[in-house]
Amino acid sequence: MELTIEMIKQLRQETGAGVLDCRKALEQAEANYGRALGLLREKGLQAAARRADRPVTQGVVELYAHGGGRVGVMVEINTETDFAARSAAFRGFAHEIALQIAAASPRYVRDEEIPAEALEEETQKAITRAREENKPEKIIPRIVDGYLKKFKDNNVLLRQAYIRDDQITVEQLLGQAMAAVGENIKIQRFARWELGETAENES
Repeated sequence: MELTIEMIKQLRQETGAGVLDCRKALEQAEANYGRALGLLREKGLQAAARRADRPVTQGVVELYAHGGGRVGVMVEINTETDFAARSAAFRGFAHEIALQIAAASPRYVRDEEIPAEALEEETQKAITRAREENKPEKIIPRIVDGYLKKFKDNNVLLRQAYIRDDQITVEQLLGQAMAAVGENIKIQRFARWELGETAENES
């Protein structure tokens, strides 16, 4: 397969990586686009891990309304400098996260935010279901582990599959954004409202 300018442009657009990094990845992957994409994503995660401890004091509160105003999202995303916070890459990432929250309805940003009571409740649900289905007692702990993993994958923002590309998680998307911006980025908190949900909960 021949390496083309179009492939470099597409790779750059998809990952936010620099032109030289995209070219190097394609050369290393022998012009295989999928492999080059994987290499850049891996590099982005490695870079993100190195930046993870840097303080983040700047950022943006992104607002998004979906479905003609039926769903509203507010998310705070922080980075290290005001310069990065104003960049197109950072703003684009913030918008994508707001879209993700609107579409996928996460309840928490990261695992550590899940209350112990919620995990205990999900554990008991899994045990009850397994026993109702007459599963052997010795495999119930494995069933519980699988159930809790699925619960976290569905409800923790960073673990969710990215709505535009289910081959990556939001955490991997965050790594790509850090690589593109060149700074640490942290999704701090969010709120999601859906029209009528309070009235339904109170009825």
